[in-house]
Amino acid sequence: METLTKPTDTRLRRFTETGTVYPILFMISITHLLNDMMQSVIPAVYPLLKEKFGFTFAQIGIITLVFQMTSSLLQPFIGLYADRHPRPYSLAAGMCFTLLGLFTLSVAPGFVPILLAVGLIGCGSSVFHPESSRVAQLASGGRKGLAQSIFQVGGNAGGAMGPLLAALVVIPFGQASIGWFALAAILAILILSRIGRWYKLRLAAAAAAPAHHLGKRKIRLALGILGVLVFSKYFYIASMTNYFTFFLMDKFGISVQGAQYCLFAFLGASAVGTVAGGPLGDRFGRKYVIWGSILGAAPFTLLLPYANLTCTIALAVI
Repeated sequence: METLTKPTDTRLRRFTETGTVYPILFMISITHLLNDMMQSVIPAVYPLLKEKFGFTFAQIGIITLVFQMTSSLLQPFIGLYADRHPRPYSLAAGMCFTLLGLFTLSVAPGFVPILLAVGLIGCGSSVFHPESSRVAQLASGGRKGLAQSIFQVGGNAGGAMGPLLAALVVIPFGQASIGWFALAAILAILILSRIGRWYKLRLAAAAAAPAHHLGKRKIRLALGILGVLVFSKYFYIASMTNYFTFFLMDKFGISVQGAQYCLFAFLGASAVGTVAGGPLGDRFGRKYVIWGSILGAAPFTLLLPYANLTCTIALAVI
């Protein structure tokens, strides 16, 4: 604990004051952008990998399964461990997995090495998301909706940029160009190291804060409902992200690059919605925004298979 109370530079001490800490929020949002941009490159290059290695859709599905297993299902266990044993510099350390995974994916000669590469990138994501979300909450100053919105918009923007960069860089220059995205991982490591210094100072203050008084039953019910809603959301988002390009190419005959631009429109719309979601939740109630955003997408999703190309893109954006 002594290391948490030693004098540090003026900027770090100012970040520990009460109120919304915008410098930290913007930095964690930028790293979220970089992390999700690198993640979204994986499904964006599926058409390239399928053509180069002759993969079946079943093999593409297995690659997706390994990536989702490591990037999503590991998160609760890492979050539970981090609750008990916070590690301020785990964010930077976790990004090293992503860095290694990108290098591996850029030179992978076949199916099994590709599985290893996406697994490494997924592990980096699993370490990043629970701890970075905690950082956003600590920096919120009580404005949790705004803080989460700033944090999430970085991820949504990064997810939208992945297909765009894949269309501009990876598709023209091939698999080896995936290694160029390692520069983004190195930049994220540098920023996360800076955040780790602030995070180390804030842990002591967070530990001293009063605990909530909600019953265990109410907490479990709320988490259960949120779990179902988040599962439903990411089920169709993962379906769109992984197969939307193939659907557009097969049904409308557009090029790989054209399909990537359409995917960019879908993911970019998610980023735009995130900007509005946080402040609206703070003002009108988070439950209304959560339920409305998920159930509201259902009618437009059901219309997708029956629309022409223009309407398909418009419905995907909505």
